[in-house]
Amino acid sequence: MDTDKLDMKSPDLVQENLEKIAALFPNCVTEGAEGKAIDFDLLKQELSPAVVEGNKERYRLEWPGKREAIVTANLPTTKTLRPVREDSVDFDNTENLYIEGDNLEVLKLLQESYLGKIKMIYIDPPYNTGKDFVYKDNFTMDKGEWSIVNGNKDEYNQRLVANPETAGRYHSDWLSMMYPRLKLARNLLTKSGVIFISIDDNEYHNLKKLCDDVYGERNFVGNIIWKNVTDNNPSNIATEHEYILVCAKDKPNLETFWKSRLSDVKELLIKKGEEMISSFDDSDERQRKYTQWFRNHKSELWPLENYKFIDEQGVYSGERGVHNPGKEGYRYDIIHPETLKPCKEPLMGYRFPKETMYQMIKEGRIIFGKDEDKLVEIKVYAKEYKQKLSSVFNLDGRTGANELKALFTENKKVFTNPKTIKLLSELFAFVTRQDDIILDFYSGSSSSAHALLDLNAKDGAKRRFILVQLPEEIDETKEAYKAGYKTICEIGKERIRRAAQSIVNGQLSVLNEKKEDVQKGINGQLLMDNGQWKFPEGVLVYEEAKTLLEEVNHLQLKINNLDTGFRVYRLDSSNMQDVYYRPQDYDQNNLELFADNIKSDRTADDLLAQVMLDWGLPLSLKIEQVEVSGKKVFKVAENSLYACFDRGIDEDFAKAIAQDEPLRIVFRDSGFKNDTAKTNVKQLLKQLSPETEMKVI
Repeated sequence: MDTDKLDMKSPDLVQENLEKIAALFPNCVTEGAEGKAIDFDLLKQELSPAVVEGNKERYRLEWPGKREAIVTANLPTTKTLRPVREDSVDFDNTENLYIEGDNLEVLKLLQESYLGKIKMIYIDPPYNTGKDFVYKDNFTMDKGEWSIVNGNKDEYNQRLVANPETAGRYHSDWLSMMYPRLKLARNLLTKSGVIFISIDDNEYHNLKKLCDDVYGERNFVGNIIWKNVTDNNPSNIATEHEYILVCAKDKPNLETFWKSRLSDVKELLIKKGEEMISSFDDSDERQRKYTQWFRNHKSELWPLENYKFIDEQGVYSGERGVHNPGKEGYRYDIIHPETLKPCKEPLMGYRFPKETMYQMIKEGRIIFGKDEDKLVEIKVYAKEYKQKLSSVFNLDGRTGANELKALFTENKKVFTNPKTIKLLSELFAFVTRQDDIILDFYSGSSSSAHALLDLNAKDGAKRRFILVQLPEEIDETKEAYKAGYKTICEIGKERIRRAAQSIVNGQLSVLNEKKEDVQKGINGQLLMDNGQWKFPEGVLVYEEAKTLLEEVNHLQLKINNLDTGFRVYRLDSSNMQDVYYRPQDYDQNNLELFADNIKSDRTADDLLAQVMLDWGLPLSLKIEQVEVSGKKVFKVAENSLYACFDRGIDEDFAKAIAQDEPLRIVFRDSGFKNDTAKTNVKQLLKQLSPETEMKVI
């Protein structure tokens, strides 16, 4: 606002009175349809010594616009997702997705294809700090278009508006934005699925109530405090943390899943320990054999991937739990058994009294380093392990920015306040495994994809990501714009490309080092055979070299299996002409304009994506393109779906395609040679491939 200009109007006495009441009775100020308002029932109660009868009280979260938010979540959409091959990496084979567009519309489109399939959702939505932009969804649509009043518009003509603290519906607009998205997201979670939501003090209280409303209070899992050592609060209390609120789709199912997974890994390690103890009397030989097995199976052992030692009592890990946290502990000397010198003492002293520590040494429960300079550790056996995720993460908030700078070395700053992959990797590792899907529909700079790729590279799993981001335009004054990035999506996609390359390069570097060690040990050249490294014929091979070669092949397999690609899809209007949805709006005189139901600018790739969504097939399924009788055919997940959108489909084509016996097949309605061919193709498929379901668009 220009403070040099006169208001040129009389004082707003109503507003002044409202502010006076707010100063005396802040609990009586609420939000109404027109902005800030007074709850007169509560005000009457404040001014009366007796109970004032008003509206019936109930325990629930209410705000102006909640009913509209419910309607918004339930409204169907005719939009679709169009593939963007030129921005994608390994489009036909990758199982990762990057989607550009309004996340509300995208979540609606994913309802069938990913219903109950997402293991974990992580989102970092606008914190409503007064400087954020929020979606202002309008559920009263005219022919699929949003009504625009004022404020910024994105390329889909949807309102993306600033939400300052002075706005009359400051909290209400934020809640109206979050409610339908959380409601739709819940449908996508597996029975043991879980959602993690980053937030700060501005809206934590409302977010908790909102999640209780959407997910149920009983499904609240916990609250993580991220101590990120940043202070953006001008008050006398330095704000050095944010929150991550955690809710389950169904908490009992989630707890059963965690216990089952942990039990399986513990049982595997305990049995392996018993097997090794009974097979080897010599402790060095037992440890060497266990180490060899452990290296080859480490990716299967999370969260016990540090249990790399074995003794007569079983498999164990070292835990640095001897120090006394937070206050002065016990002081005494522990003599190293090899150097006979006192071991390094913890900064705050030992956690246990001298007698307890000496008893643990006598029982063989203490691990000594190679010399006295290393702190001693306590043996923790696999059978004693109990899994917990800490409620406090202490990670410098600048870490995320530094990780991004390491990728975009030529630019000073392409994104503000990205989340650190160290934080996200730990959350992903705790919740997900193998081929689980992680969804992030406020993906920003793509920290989630970076963290997932890094984690997959380390443990060999095949987790997949779905990222959704509105292509918000970048201000021309920002460093990112000057570097050539016009939207946040351009930054996000480029980050995934660079992160993937960096991770692969790091893996290859380690692989080459290990190969060199093996080659030095055998004084020869390794050979590649069927994807496996082998020793040359006639070379004397020592046990150490064999162990190293197993590591080399295990790492090579992880590199080969790492999916570093992603398919890009962009939200757009339907591929179908308007008459396809509203034939009543057209008369006989203009129907000939729509002889083909499909818009003229849409490709076969576009049609395939919409067909997959309509048929409830995941967009990540493998896609092949083959030629059958001179026609281009898309094969999705082998024979799960065949699609041909060429023209001139006839009986010969039907006979050829029936040999593959696809489960589903789809054509464009105008693609048949003539009406007779259409009828005959349908009959031939029924006769030659009775299990095939045929549809047309």
